[in-house]
Amino acid sequence: MELFFLAMLVLVMATALGSGYPVAFALPGAAILTISAAAVSGYLFAGDSAAYFAQGSPSQWLSAGVTNFRGIYWEVERDTLIAIPLFVFMGIMLQRSKIAEDLLVTMAQLFGPIPGGLGISVVFVGALLAATTGILGATVVAMGLISLPVMMRNNYSHPLATGTIAASGTLGQIIPPSIVLIILADQLASAVDQADTARKSLYKATTGEFSMPSEFAVTSTSAGDMFLGAFIPGLVLVGLYMTFILVLALIRPKLAPAVPLEGGYDRTLIAKAMITLVPPLVLIFIVLGSIIAGVATVNQAGAIGAAGAMIMAGYRLKEGQPRAYWPAMLAMAAVVCIFILSSQFNMNVKNIQTSTDALGIGLGVVALGALIVALLWSGKRALQIDNTLRGVMLDTAKTTSLVFIILLGAAMLTAAFRAFGGEELVKEFLTSLPGGFWAQFIIVMAVIFLLGFFLDFIEIAVVVVPIVSPILLADPQANITAVWLGVMIGLNIQTSFLTPPFGFALFYLRGVAPAAVKTTSIYKGVVPFIGLQLAALGIVGYFPSLVNYLPTRLSLLGEQAPPPINPKLQTCIEETVFTQFQSDGDRIRSAIGDAKNLNVSSLPPKLAKSFGDSLAKAENTFKLLDDIKATEVSLKQAVPAYSPLHVQVREIQRDVRKVQVEVKHLRTALSRTRGDDDAAKAARERLQASIDKDMAEVERLEARIPADWAEKNKAFKLLLNADKKARTTYRRNTDQSYKPVIEIAKILETSDALGELAPDFAALTKLADSGDATAVEAAAKALSSKLSPIAGSNDIRKELRKVSRHAARSPDDVPALKNLLVETSRVYDDEVRWRTAAKADLGEGLGKYEAAIRNTIGLRSLRRLPEGTALNVAACMSHHTDVSLSF
Repeated sequence: MELFFLAMLVLVMATALGSGYPVAFALPGAAILTISAAAVSGYLFAGDSAAYFAQGSPSQWLSAGVTNFRGIYWEVERDTLIAIPLFVFMGIMLQRSKIAEDLLVTMAQLFGPIPGGLGISVVFVGALLAATTGILGATVVAMGLISLPVMMRNNYSHPLATGTIAASGTLGQIIPPSIVLIILADQLASAVDQADTARKSLYKATTGEFSMPSEFAVTSTSAGDMFLGAFIPGLVLVGLYMTFILVLALIRPKLAPAVPLEGGYDRTLIAKAMITLVPPLVLIFIVLGSIIAGVATVNQAGAIGAAGAMIMAGYRLKEGQPRAYWPAMLAMAAVVCIFILSSQFNMNVKNIQTSTDALGIGLGVVALGALIVALLWSGKRALQIDNTLRGVMLDTAKTTSLVFIILLGAAMLTAAFRAFGGEELVKEFLTSLPGGFWAQFIIVMAVIFLLGFFLDFIEIAVVVVPIVSPILLADPQANITAVWLGVMIGLNIQTSFLTPPFGFALFYLRGVAPAAVKTTSIYKGVVPFIGLQLAALGIVGYFPSLVNYLPTRLSLLGEQAPPPINPKLQTCIEETVFTQFQSDGDRIRSAIGDAKNLNVSSLPPKLAKSFGDSLAKAENTFKLLDDIKATEVSLKQAVPAYSPLHVQVREIQRDVRKVQVEVKHLRTALSRTRGDDDAAKAARERLQASIDKDMAEVERLEARIPADWAEKNKAFKLLLNADKKARTTYRRNTDQSYKPVIEIAKILETSDALGELAPDFAALTKLADSGDATAVEAAAKALSSKLSPIAGSNDIRKELRKVSRHAARSPDDVPALKNLLVETSRVYDDEVRWRTAAKADLGEGLGKYEAAIRNTIGLRSLRRLPEGTALNVAACMSHHTDVSLSF
């Protein structure tokens, strides 16, 4: 019966959508009707309202809906959705204030004389609008109204003109900041948790180990990562469009004729181009650049974009009138002042320590006030002129409300789909496909492509993605990142919006195109652009680094970058370091040899021995590198023969686990079947027969496992363990090689600071002569605090603690207190003496040695990766790595 209600759910939803019923109500309505029907049927025919649910009950579904409602509107972790109204406001304001129209006219004048220049200009402006609006319908309509008449007047081919406009209008799906990317990031964030849990279960089931190494965890994503990941694919797509138009115009000039420029490139045109192009480009650069540089979150960047669009609208709506640019000039001056003040003063309000800090804060408040005045001034203009601000606010509210209502309805629909076992059916179908991950991925992408004919991107993102993405992300064979999957889905959705006869972009364009443009011309025009989008999809799929590199680079270079000791970084770090050893091995060996000749006689015996051991371990690094290379070679040689067997057996074992789960459920049902009447006995017999049948199926499946599996699996595990052991030994060895060096270096570095405390120790001794034990205790504690940042001062601090304890417990025993101070002074003097001598003997040589091994042997002990190493590691990590043989 669960399948019946699952089919009913899909049918009701499809019927409602097909009849034109609003999506925002079709999704939750289908869920409510189906859940209610299942609950009532279960109560009437089985005596249990939950009887026809594969998992959970009507009450659990309701509580899941409440949880999803709270998750969408109140959870702090999902505050990324706040960026949606900000970016919508930004895009609509730029369109309503006719800045987009100015962009197209100016670009057409600049590039018109080039073959296909007008079409290239349309693509360029479409990309800019995509970077501000992110809404497909609005962009296509705006581009159709602005650019299509211009292209027709200049004798452009109707198919080429309409195809260029439709394709350019859909760029908002993939070029950040995009609403679809924000929603995909939000949906994928929860999908990553499910996928990671599934992968951990798989690891436990296949290896028998309870904890999965963190390097095998599923890589999560965020809206910022999605923006970064989609940036290069978006540029690739724009480049493909422009190249196609240019080549077509060169081959067949009549299809895209050059547009002569009246008056030539004079100062007036250049000035107009600067005024028209620079502000939107600067705004886009600031919005995206602040995210890419890690300066602002997605929400903060959205606020910047909304404020910038308001200021730009303020002068555009007043164009040609006196004082049109005054608010913009005031805002620009205020922003420049804030940047200058931030670089010259401490602008932390909670940390005002001097009058200079107070002056900086005061000036900052004045500059901020000027910026607020500029915003209010521009907003007043937008409100008074053509009631622009009111229209923008209404459109923003409508679009945002639609998005959030659909999010809520989709959450209810997804919960109902899972309640009837739909998610398990999808998972079972996909995992049973031959061909592994790529077969699953192609099927999912084909389904999303087809759904794009009928559903908007929001419905696809919130209905389909939560169901299929955990399955794809959990696969250890492909080991894809969530950001790559999100960008691929975004590109796919964009492709489906152009495909005849149901592509949404075609309907939007048809609605604003003049009657002279035939529908068949629109369909013909988008065909080559669909091919270009599919080519871009293939390029991004084949080169995942186009998506993964920028997010990985930012994470490794940002303020919150993981330390080099992070387990997920180790393989790529070692690959980078091994390359450095190959090129700089002789220099590193020479540095180790020079360090052996250093005079360590002035060091305490313990430190001298530690330093000598570290040099021996540093020399041993090269042998350990050879061990790792040997295990790598053995693994690579074994993989081709072992991998097919591994895949075959794991598939069989997966089927066995499915049957065993069914057996478990049957045995539970059998244990709950009570009574001695004929019906109960018959039910028990049926259940037992099903159990026996399933157990026979388990035996049949296990018999398919090759006889040599255990032996070959054991041999391969030995190779894996040998590689793991070699790498673990190498990592431990390098850590032990570098830590004593840096410890001694820090001690010598702080030796001058230790020597400067001599007056404090002398003053402490004089206090003891006065007999004031309370003052001695306070001075000893204060001196201990001063020693805290000085490396290697533990022995002195230990003596000071003895002094302070004695002063507190036995304040009258002054002689004993003086003896303790004498011993403390002796320890201090000895420490200063040997440090001074060691600094003279070792300082320069030790510094050279540490610098020579810092980025190789000492890399794991650093606080963060050096920039050059981080870039190499980012390039390495941007590729997907198959980890299935470890499962």
